[in-house]
Amino acid sequence: MRFNARLFVLLTVFYALAAVGYGVTSYFLPGIDNTGNVIAPENRHVEIIGTAAISMLVFMSAFIAFYLNKTHKTQGPVPEDRLDATIEEGDAEIGFFNAFSWWPFWLGLFAAVAFASLAVGWWLFCIGLPFALIAVFGFVFENYRRDYAH
Repeated sequence: MRFNARLFVLLTVFYALAAVGYGVTSYFLPGIDNTGNVIAPENRHVEIIGTAAISMLVFMSAFIAFYLNKTHKTQGPVPEDRLDATIEEGDAEIGFFNAFSWWPFWLGLFAAVAFASLAVGWWLFCIGLPFALIAVFGFVFENYRRDYAH
């Protein structure tokens, strides 16, 4: 946990430097307008979309670093942080997964159709959403029916 937290702190610093470097570079490098002419220095500006996107990486990696650091302080050292740990110490219950379940496939397919409708058209959303809801209910309640019922 400690190494992961430090890694994300390092990534936060890197992304901050990259955002500043991207903004400064986009301002000072000569750009080309739509007609093919070089933009005059008084009309230059910072390319805001790329700068904002890289700046969001700063916040996302900082949130992960904060979470990992807080978890390390409350949980203590995990087997991955200790040099004398054995493989069995890190072997824990991951969860329960159904074998041969088709619901994740249908859920992913219809969710992709529903999200693709944002680019294609709302008519596709009206087709994909009911199927996506059926797939969500099927995936959630598959352990209450037939072979996996308990």
